[in-house]
Amino acid sequence: MHKTNTNKLIVGSLIAEPGARVEGRLSVGNMPDGTPIRVPVVLINGKQSGKTLYLQAISDGNELNGIAVIHEILGQIDPAELSGGLIAVPVVNVHAFHAKQAYSPVDNVKMNRCFPGRSDGTSSERIAYQLFEKAVRNADYCIDLHQGGVQPMIDEVRVRVGERHRCYSACLALARVFGVGYILDQKGPKGQLAQAAPDIGIPTIDPELGGTHGWDTVSINKGVRGVLNVLKHYQFIDGTPELPDQQIVVNKFVPILSNKGGFVYYKAKLYDRIEARQPIAEIRDVFGNVSEVVRSPEEGIFWSHPVYPMVASGGIIGKIGTPISYL
Repeated sequence: MHKTNTNKLIVGSLIAEPGARVEGRLSVGNMPDGTPIRVPVVLINGKQSGKTLYLQAISDGNELNGIAVIHEILGQIDPAELSGGLIAVPVVNVHAFHAKQAYSPVDNVKMNRCFPGRSDGTSSERIAYQLFEKAVRNADYCIDLHQGGVQPMIDEVRVRVGERHRCYSACLALARVFGVGYILDQKGPKGQLAQAAPDIGIPTIDPELGGTHGWDTVSINKGVRGVLNVLKHYQFIDGTPELPDQQIVVNKFVPILSNKGGFVYYKAKLYDRIEARQPIAEIRDVFGNVSEVVRSPEEGIFWSHPVYPMVASGGIIGKIGTPISYL
């Protein structure tokens, strides 16, 4: 029997009563002409009591798949059938979003290096601070949706705290429940939400949903299924998560370098299990002649490669996720 929710869900001036959905904006600063900088926020407060999930996208302004995931989730969640609360922020880095780039054009800072933020910091740090203090702190779980920019990459989930962290097991469990099948278990750079929120006891994951210009429907669908898996597993909504029988975990990326400059013709595909010394690509000169066969430096999973099929000497033509373990 679900317990009736008697708690309001509050983010800044936005208040959602039990059983209600509220859309609005959180003021985080001003533009040079005084125009308010406002971050869009959606609150869904379930009719039944429960935990709160924080869900955000577009921390990097050119990573659009996450906003499509949020739109689909918001379209599916009925407050009458929800236990607990959902806080969704479709566009975090408003400056970078309008510029269609990863870094904010206002302070040249990557938002996902700014959490938990500073009230007296740069523009990005101030946005991160407002969101962290007024939204993230209200959550029991966090999902920070990303993608590999426009660079082709497999769909994966990242756990960004080390194994000695007090929230490590909970973060790894959350990544498993998201269920996309591939996990990077590696402590990330300082300032990531997936580090800052666990530091205050909130399990957080950083799904990386492919890499593309515009939308990638396959990656978006995986992201939607992942968020629904989390909502089902942690009893926000009814249902059984759709999880793979086995998930691959890696701990680092190893770059694949080309000795010759030229045009890249791949012999391996993303998601391929690669053996050490396996041919990954041919490098052809401007006349079409093969000048080099590039081989993998290690065994692992072919994880990502650049968007453009050309390379200078010493350039990276891809990355291998390694060593492989299973969850």
